[in-house]
Amino acid sequence: MERRELTVEIRNKTGKGISRQLRGKGMIPGIVYGKGMDAVSVSVNPKELSIAIAGEGGHNNLLTLKGVESLNGKVVIVADLLSDSLKGKPMHVDLHKIDLTEKIKVEVPINLVGTAAGVIAGGLLDIAKHFIAVECLPTQIPEHIDLDVTELTVGHSIHVGELQVPTGVKVLEDPKASVVSILGKAMEEEPAPVEAPATTG
Repeated sequence: MERRELTVEIRNKTGKGISRQLRGKGMIPGIVYGKGMDAVSVSVNPKELSIAIAGEGGHNNLLTLKGVESLNGKVVIVADLLSDSLKGKPMHVDLHKIDLTEKIKVEVPINLVGTAAGVIAGGLLDIAKHFIAVECLPTQIPEHIDLDVTELTVGHSIHVGELQVPTGVKVLEDPKASVVSILGKAMEEEPAPVEAPATTG
């Protein structure tokens, strides 16, 4: 997983009013927390944050903090990012400090490769899972997990247990759960036959 840097500033005051003031100055509130440390309230430049989590790795990108002496060099991932539901702008960020030598649990996107034979035959692609929960060392987090669907035919599925994951990565979900299936086209209902009116002789 790619390593990037993120600048943070100490936030001495908290509350909705302070958060609004921060956003008015072009910053957003956040918190840094993790094992073996007290939570630290910080502020972050949302543009810098967006750049830090851009790309396929997204929230799983490893971010090295700078700007605050007590946090300098600590590695975090974005555990939660609250955004404005209308404008999509970031409003608050939770930064989880991690130990590079300890395994963590994250969700990784599933990347479908190829065009399924069942789709070519007229079936419908039904994706049950876009992400998969895994456990691994932070440095081993895959950007995505490829899934070749080329041979998938109508009426068949590929299950979690069939995913090919890198060495050191453990899948945490039910191996029997469906990831993707090919459904047959819904049969068009034929109109009911119209009975000829009875004739009288």
